[in-house]
Amino acid sequence: MRLSARNVLSGTVTEIVTGAVTSHVRIDLGGSVVTASITNDAVKELGLAVGGRASAVIKASDVMVGVDD
Repeated sequence: MRLSARNVLSGTVTEIVTGAVTSHVRIDLGGSVVTASITNDAVKELGLAVGGRASAVIKASDVMVGVDD
């Protein structure tokens, strides 16, 4: 897979919660978990399943940083 995005985080799918139109896919990156909201069609087309390998590809022009008061 060749992408222009610089942030590709590979891991294991730990949970897929399917809604009416979209699914929340949780990917364990080795201690940290990222959750993606994608269409149910995309889940099927990608063949995503719990225990399978997947990559979270993050491309954004802005990144926000926050701290607790």
